[in-house]
Amino acid sequence: MPTYIYETLTKASETPERFEIFQRMSEAPLLTHPENGKPIKKIITGGQGIRRNVIRRSTVINKSLPAATACKCAKSGGHHGHNH
Repeated sequence: MPTYIYETLTKASETPERFEIFQRMSEAPLLTHPENGKPIKKIITGGQGIRRNVIRRSTVINKSLPAATACKCAKSGGHHGHNH
C-alpha cells in the first residue's frame, strides 16, 4: 500500500501538522485527522518514483557504442567523475 502525506488545515497563526497514512490507491482521500478530527488535505509530492535501467558502477560499458563516445568514455579509457 502506498504512503500518503496529509496536512492539517489551520489558521494563519497556527503551524500545520504533517503526517503519513498507509492507504489503498482505491480509497478516497481522508478529510479529517484520524486521531483528533481536525480537517486535513492530502499533500502531493514529487515522490521518489520508480527507476528503471539503472546503470551501476559495476556495469560493464561497451565502449564501441555511440552512447559511450558521447561522454568520451571510449576515448579517455575510463570514467571521469560521473556514474554510469
